Amino acid sequence: MSITRESTADFLVIGAGIVGLATARTLQQRVPGASVVVLDKADRVAAHQTGHNSGVIHAGVYYEPGSLKARLCRAGLEATIAFCREHEVAFEQCGKLIVAVDPSEVPRLRALAERAGRNGAPVRWLEGAEVQAEEPAIAGVAALLVSETGIVDYPGLCAALARRIQADGGELQLGTEVLGIRESADRVRVETARGAISAQRLVVCAGLQADRLLRASGLVPDFAIVPFRGDYYRLPDRHSGIVRHLIYPVPDPALPFLGIHLTRMIDGSVTLGPSAMLALAREDYRKAGCNWRDLRDMAGYAGLWRLLARYPAAGLRELGCALSPQRYLDAARRYCPALRLEDLTPWPSGIRAQAVSPQGQLIHDFLLRQTARSLHVCNAPSPAATAALPIASEIVGRLLGGPAG
Repeated sequence: MSITRESTADFLVIGAGIVGLATARTLQQRVPGASVVVLDKADRVAAHQTGHNSGVIHAGVYYEPGSLKARLCRAGLEATIAFCREHEVAFEQCGKLIVAVDPSEVPRLRALAERAGRNGAPVRWLEGAEVQAEEPAIAGVAALLVSETGIVDYPGLCAALARRIQADGGELQLGTEVLGIRESADRVRVETARGAISAQRLVVCAGLQADRLLRASGLVPDFAIVPFRGDYYRLPDRHSGIVRHLIYPVPDPALPFLGIHLTRMIDGSVTLGPSAMLALAREDYRKAGCNWRDLRDMAGYAGLWRLLARYPAAGLRELGCALSPQRYLDAARRYCPALRLEDLTPWPSGIRAQAVSPQGQLIHDFLLRQTARSLHVCNAPSPAATAALPIASEIVGRLLGGPAG
């Protein structure tokens, strides 16, 4: 089936990132024989957040116990690894260290250890000498060793999902931009640049465009997507063995960003990042990239200004890292003093979709909005990639079961 003027399907999924593809695959498994179509305006799968992240499989250390993120992250760890083994997607459970660089950070690290235990994520406490024994290049007074954390080829995982969807009769319509959504009593009709398609049920996994597609369907968002650009650097090949684990700082508990970290990539390289600077465009990955529509929407959103007023010190710190490689390096040298400015070679940036309330609060958990025939994934922050398969099960269960109370 190809979209020409008017096509039909049982299920329509907007978004060919990891959550959208996992949802389409889960629909095929739950409703055998149903027709499933995936739309995306990009010309490839995993074109945005999924293909521009650190490639980490998270173990569930950071998230509020009892939250949807905490529950789905633990399930996602197991499901992601099982999928990778079944479909020969490259992954490795290399573990990570969360490092306290001075005594003032130790209480926060202990709180993380307690939270990890409540979430079912096994960790081991390391004191100073033990930190250096595990990672000679890392300086710290204490650390948590999270052995289950891994790295994975997320674009490769998405390609495997796409192949399974198509092998079981599903269709991917890439390069197809959604222009409008209209829901009636018995169908959902989606207007695209290539014509219209109607379906019995619709799932929207639009990431950076989540609020706009919610509005396009006739609903009024009670949030706005604010894009944060994460700048990365790649270390030269001589530093490919500088660490055996992933190395993370102790994060600020008030913020959803985990700080600039050293990440072993699945190809053997090591990256440093990301920072978390307000972006001037949702889908332009250049450091100076600017989209006037995106900029206008942000400037007109009171929630953004309240957010900036809430975290002035964090905003100035991230601005410094964005403007100055030396500031960026200084943040990393707190735990890895061997790094030098010449070690920072450019690497593609990522842009994170962060839902922000009108009161200027960061929405930390997954956020779903549902009507009689549609479900919108409005906020899917990290660990959404790790948790994509169980998120998909949650989405499909709600979609088939009717509107949530």
